Amino acid sequence: MILGKLTVAMMALLQPALIMNNEKAFGDFKPTTIENKPAEMKQFKNKVVMVVNVASKCGLTTQYEALEKVYLSNKDKNFMIVGFPANNFGNQEPGTNEEIAQFCSSKYSVTFPMMSKISVKGDDIDPIYKWLIASSDRPKEEIEWNFAKFLVDKKGQVRYRFSPRTSPDSKEITEAIQLLIKE
Repeated sequence: MILGKLTVAMMALLQPALIMNNEKAFGDFKPTTIENKPAEMKQFKNKVVMVVNVASKCGLTTQYEALEKVYLSNKDKNFMIVGFPANNFGNQEPGTNEEIAQFCSSKYSVTFPMMSKISVKGDDIDPIYKWLIASSDRPKEEIEWNFAKFLVDKKGQVRYRFSPRTSPDSKEITEAIQLLIKE
């Protein structure tokens, strides 16, 4: 059976086997916020976290609306979204951190945490994305495009990876979020 065809429930049963050999956890990383302040992912311990590489000039940029909607409807249930701007695809995130923050705030009223612009693939890939990919069900596949999504469980382990075209408020992602929140 192809992993892409598995249901969320079936993936939940398989996922622990995929991460057994991983020694790191999400909380071990210390990126910089979009405001250029140090951050520690351990602040999200005991929370389900959706990690998304974002871009302001992408055809998928309208996903910010769904991301914010999902965040607002679940933030009181130990859920968080963290956005990582990246300019790896077609120069679709050319702005500075200040410009990106302004865009997200004014255009989409983003309230979930945004980190500094990083690289999510290639030779200069940021360590957090190198870990996310290696910990996923597709450890050898680079990020496909802007708005790829990872769901990290309350223990800081990657449990799901969703393609950029899968909307943050899709049934597939919503079910996975609820499953992880209940664990």
